[in-house]
Amino acid sequence: MKKRIVNILLFLSAASAAGFILSGYGYQWGIWGLGPAFSLLRYGAYACAGLLAIQVLFYFFVKDGDFALKAMVLVGVLLTFGVTATGVYWQYEAQRVPAIHDITTDLDSPPAFVDVVRLRQDAPNPADYAGEETARQQRQAYPDIQPLIVETGKQAVIDEIVSLIMEREWKPVGIDRQEGRIEATETLAWFGFSDDVVIRVSETGEGTKIDMRSKSRIGRSDIGVNAERIDAFLADLQNRLK
Repeated sequence: MKKRIVNILLFLSAASAAGFILSGYGYQWGIWGLGPAFSLLRYGAYACAGLLAIQVLFYFFVKDGDFALKAMVLVGVLLTFGVTATGVYWQYEAQRVPAIHDITTDLDSPPAFVDVVRLRQDAPNPADYAGEETARQQRQAYPDIQPLIVETGKQAVIDEIVSLIMEREWKPVGIDRQEGRIEATETLAWFGFSDDVVIRVSETGEGTKIDMRSKSRIGRSDIGVNAERIDAFLADLQNRLK
């Protein structure tokens, strides 16, 4: 009887974890739409959380028994714990950050998309800047997102920016050296969502100023991804320009 229960729990754990993981890939591969993908994601996480609790309790009934049974229960615990922990982390992040998806280092004059516009024609989120309400929320949530100013010349900075974009395997969309504008797209691995960036390089009395904007094509909240992208990119760029 115990073996049958363990087998059922392990099967359900594997199926729930697989549904959670495949939710994004299925959407990316065109097997199902975004609605079913999010349903699989949500219910897969709920199922794993419930199965995790059941298996932890059930382990005490088999801990003094057959080694194979204990191993199967532990495998189920590991599967469901991984999914549950991921779901809890995302839920925490979603509550911690504002529900915005357009982040920039210049809130007064955000760098504008030009070449990327044609790629966003069917995107739920338009290429235009999201507006003052988004700017207000960004000021509160991400006060450290600021322009980078360096002593390196404009064209040398553009060279390093393009090099970093290629290293990150982003897709270059447009480069205008005269205007100092570089546009690129990053495709996220799991769901295949595309986020666009535009970087503006300008010469000022203080030095070469680098402004960056990152915007999701889909979704109301980016769960902090765009801010993290800008912060990481500009930090790496600063290190390369030292």
